[in-house]
Amino acid sequence: MTWRTATVVGLRDETPTARTLALAVDDWPGHVAGQHVDVRLTAADGYSAVRSYSIASAPSSDGRIELTIEQLPNGEVSPYLTQQVVVGDELEVRGPIGRWFVWRPEQSGPIQLVAGGSGIVPLMAMIRSHASADTTARFRLLYSVREPEAIFYRDELRALSRPSDSLVVTYVYTRVTPKDWPRPAGRIDRELIVSSTWPSNLRPSVYVCGPTSFVEHATDLLIAGSHDRDRIRTERFGATGERK
Repeated sequence: MTWRTATVVGLRDETPTARTLALAVDDWPGHVAGQHVDVRLTAADGYSAVRSYSIASAPSSDGRIELTIEQLPNGEVSPYLTQQVVVGDELEVRGPIGRWFVWRPEQSGPIQLVAGGSGIVPLMAMIRSHASADTTARFRLLYSVREPEAIFYRDELRALSRPSDSLVVTYVYTRVTPKDWPRPAGRIDRELIVSSTWPSNLRPSVYVCGPTSFVEHATDLLIAGSHDRDRIRTERFGATGERK
């Protein structure tokens, strides 16, 4: 697969620790919502490192993609991507990669998205693709975050989420909740699966993305709630948002 030059054309902070990079990629072949790219950084001494990141943007024909990358204290992600990169810098990307964990507009049935932390990134590509497509599919998102300040794409999700529309978002806070939030801080549980996801008898397609422990926990709850294992697609991330 070919390495392509990607020029940084925009930067946007999503949270105090996460930043979105808008990239213009030479000869970009296009992608499907849910796919990812490899990013290669090369130091002055010739040392290079490659990490994989999901594409956050909907498919487009203008050769641009967006990556949202989170920097955590353990330093697993180069601070160059989250703190030092500036508009005009060039990166190397390879992709798009992945054919299983994707959503296409021709999928007309109900879609259930379940995100843990930075696992929202590929699911946001699906949400954006859905918002711009001519489709009757209805989306639900169950989004687990540590605290309100950790929500990615807060304003955009608020604008897209309306109970009468085609996207409904339910938040779960594991450590700190907003003031007067009706549910105490804690993990996703069976009650939330029953009350906030599509009923299993509708046979929704389910996408679960986040750290390994989150994905396994959420998947077990979905299966216990009679969701068809074969209709659940999972993607595991490291704590930083890097794909594993």
